[in-house]
Amino acid sequence: MTDNEHEIEQPDERVPKRVIGTPAPGTSMLGTAETTEADQDVPGVTLQDPVKARKAEKIVALCFTITFLAAIAFIISYVYFQVGSPEATGTSNLALGSSLTIAILGLAVGIVIWVRQIMPKYSLIQERHTMASDEADRDVVAETFVRGANESGFVKHKLLRRTLLLAAAPLGLVPLVLLRDLDNSRMPGARFNKELRHTVWGTKTKEGKPLRLVVEGTGQPIRAADFNSPGGILSVVPEGYQHDLNALAKATLILIKFRPEEIKSGTRLNWTHDGIVAYSKICTHVGCPAALYEQNTHHILCPCHQSTFDAADGAKVIFGPAARPLPQLPITVDAEGYLIAQGDFEVPVGPSYWERGDAEAAAREKGGQA
Repeated sequence: MTDNEHEIEQPDERVPKRVIGTPAPGTSMLGTAETTEADQDVPGVTLQDPVKARKAEKIVALCFTITFLAAIAFIISYVYFQVGSPEATGTSNLALGSSLTIAILGLAVGIVIWVRQIMPKYSLIQERHTMASDEADRDVVAETFVRGANESGFVKHKLLRRTLLLAAAPLGLVPLVLLRDLDNSRMPGARFNKELRHTVWGTKTKEGKPLRLVVEGTGQPIRAADFNSPGGILSVVPEGYQHDLNALAKATLILIKFRPEEIKSGTRLNWTHDGIVAYSKICTHVGCPAALYEQNTHHILCPCHQSTFDAADGAKVIFGPAARPLPQLPITVDAEGYLIAQGDFEVPVGPSYWERGDAEAAAREKGGQA
């Protein structure tokens, strides 16, 4: 055995490197530097003007760069804009939605311009044939696929290839970032769900006293002795929060005066005072203000979707899409005879889908305490 037989064949460094996903260098295909005259004369194929194609390449590269920057902005917005209040949630949604829209739009526009102004145009004639393809047809399909890969210009236009990969890199991280929200215990919205479970009625004044019920609009406190007309109704809010829209979105009440014999078993009597009952004004369907009241039937009506509640029977649902009664607020009077809150609502106010999030959060808290 000679020494030559032990020598390992070394690759020729002069052979150009092949880009992954493209045909081997030197293959004659449309749209590449190695395009032959025969390729240019293929019937039904019209090549793009090279000058216009170069201009389109710059536009596509700009679109892919915008996609890259917008995708980075999406990830930064997700980390920076935390969800802890309605305003913060709105800001976060605006930042995330805008950045992701720009990222996807930039990628889509870039691809459309690439296809329409860089790739060649085809005039195709559809031929009907049997479903089973013979070997010759398979060879044609394979050749067409390879030709298409070259026609896309992925090999020839380096700027397009590099900016496309640049744009796709952060977009690939977006699903990984969003998968974090599958863990409800870690998602920023968990703090928001916790806030939805409580209202300001459970807080105290600076002096440590319970909050008084005041008339919405005027801010006047209500004496139980003055609210003595059966069938009367008032829209009330917590004292000190008359201008806090976030608090009022959950804490606004309707106050109704009943005769003792009109109150049914569904109403918590120990949460009433002298026939006065306080219910949440926020409909349990989608959160509209349930402010219409029929004195004769004691029905509270939500004007949005006609959910109807029996005010004399714990505000139980008697008609409409609402899934649960309006929550009742425990009330009493202070030493001066003004109506005050004994505490917060026992259940979450507003739409029922909030209640589901409340139950999940409560279960997590209970498990953590255990």
